[in-house]
Amino acid sequence: MKPSAVARDIRRPASALSGSVDTGHLGLTLRRVYEGSVDTQPITDAQIELLLRLRQKERELRRAS
Repeated sequence: MKPSAVARDIRRPASALSGSVDTGHLGLTLRRVYEGSVDTQPITDAQIELLLRLRQKERELRRAS
């Protein structure tokens, strides 16, 4: 597929795509790709730190209200 054809598809309104895209098949395909690559990798220390900071902020907001 030519790059220009891809760009046209991306810019097409969602209503024009809804009839031509099988969302169930797309979802299954994306899940397989995710499970086969990203899901098997360990969480990095930086990601853990971000999650802990988010949890701390959530606790602070609950206490404040």
